[in-house]
Amino acid sequence: MTASAIDPPAAPAVPSPRNGAGPRGSGLPRALVILIGAASTVVVVAGVQAVAWLIGPAFMALIIVIAVAPVQGWLRRHGWPGWATSLVVVVLVYAILFGLALGIIISVARLATELPQYASAADSLLKSASAELASLGVGPDQINQVKSSLNLGNLAGVLGSLLGSIAGLATNFVFLLALLLFLSVEAGGTGDRLASIAADRPRIAEALGHFAWGTRQYLLVTTIFGLIVAVLDTIALAILGIPLAITWGLLAFVTNYVPNVGFIIGVVPPALLGLLTGGPQLMVIVIIVYCALNFVVQSLIQPRFIGDAVGLSVTVTFLALVFWAWLIGPLGAILAIPLTLLAKALLVDIDPQARWADALLRSSPKEPDPSAPTPTKKPRRKRRAQAEPTADMTTAPT
Repeated sequence: MTASAIDPPAAPAVPSPRNGAGPRGSGLPRALVILIGAASTVVVVAGVQAVAWLIGPAFMALIIVIAVAPVQGWLRRHGWPGWATSLVVVVLVYAILFGLALGIIISVARLATELPQYASAADSLLKSASAELASLGVGPDQINQVKSSLNLGNLAGVLGSLLGSIAGLATNFVFLLALLLFLSVEAGGTGDRLASIAADRPRIAEALGHFAWGTRQYLLVTTIFGLIVAVLDTIALAILGIPLAITWGLLAFVTNYVPNVGFIIGVVPPALLGLLTGGPQLMVIVIIVYCALNFVVQSLIQPRFIGDAVGLSVTVTFLALVFWAWLIGPLGAILAIPLTLLAKALLVDIDPQARWADALLRSSPKEPDPSAPTPTKKPRRKRRAQAEPTADMTTAPT
């Protein structure tokens, strides 16, 4: 009787991943996955733009509540009851909102009242400019068209309509006040909510906590530099004799929340008044002073501190400014950095496979963790032979 060794069963064939294949288990080509992702992004962006009237005020209310939330925590640690801490937060939130709205309304109203006083100076400047254009060979029709477009009365009318539109935002303002009230009252339970999320999804809780921390750091740095710039601008404009110097200092403080290019918005009104009060020479001096103060502080020094505080590079902050201003409007320019931090938290920080994107967004890449194990190179597996060799046949006597 003979016994023979049986060949071992062949291992199941594992299909090798093709070049350009999609994510593991999707079975879709990578190019198709990229196209589907791009199409989904376009749909989401279009939806956000359609409801920008809601997203902008709601996110602004959220940012204000996040900014004053540490006050509530400090009061609770010192033994204040919950209802008292909520009341303090509501008062602080409403004080900030009313202060900003009142400052903007007063500034626009004072500018609309002040400009008609310089109508004669504006007319003389337009006449001299028209004479210069005529000497250069520009036709009278083109000169009249330029004069009508630069009429100071038209500018005052634009400011008046702007003031009326601000006053007409009462409905949205009431909505914002109600939303702030609800968020302020519920802010006390944020810690318990994050703890509940962390029990099931620790990465999401960590990302949301980092978003809140980064937002507070950004607001703190921007507010400090805004106050510095506002004081310096107010003193410089008062020395130069520019009317409404305090108003333009307040405008410089508000525009400081617009990353990188906020000072360009803030320099236009004082430069215009400098032109009307002292001629082109004073206007040039105002622009030079603003560039020396605001450009150096807002565009060179401040972005470095913001980048260290929130972990975003200067290029990313500028691109975020352009994108959110296009998507949401002027409010998106002011909230560009917090919106970018929220998008980063939801799309990058919660996904371990998206760490490569964090390295591209940061002002400087993270240093490797010395406690983390060093990845070792795995030995390359030999390719399985096409045919397995059969075992030797042996014969045994009965």
